[in-house]
Amino acid sequence: MEKRTKAIEDYLEAILILEDKQKEVHSIEIANFLNVSKPAVAKAMKELLTLGYITKIKYGEIALTNEGKKIAKNTYEKHKLIKKFLLSIGVDDFNAEHDCCLIEHVISKVTLSKLKEYMNKEDNKNE
Repeated sequence: MEKRTKAIEDYLEAILILEDKQKEVHSIEIANFLNVSKPAVAKAMKELLTLGYITKIKYGEIALTNEGKKIAKNTYEKHKLIKKFLLSIGVDDFNAEHDCCLIEHVISKVTLSKLKEYMNKEDNKNE
């Protein structure tokens, strides 16, 4: 299994989020969303295409493959869970967003599982 980098996961997550907001995703929207240069996006898209995580179709439209979507959804679910947890313990929105973007790439499956379990218990308490 190849080691996915933080950057690969960030790009896939960005494409997923943008796909949910609009029908077509292009490099410029990804660059704006991630606050990176268009050449950086072009380089990343070439790598994602080679890895089979995206397709590029008419007029430069970018779409996730099934494998790319699976990775993106997994990363985004971790992002949302970690941010929710950080907010629940009193971390402000700015720091929670920043920190969860870092944590989502390095958290172990064991810790993530325990975090999900904990947050489910908290959600059930609040119902």
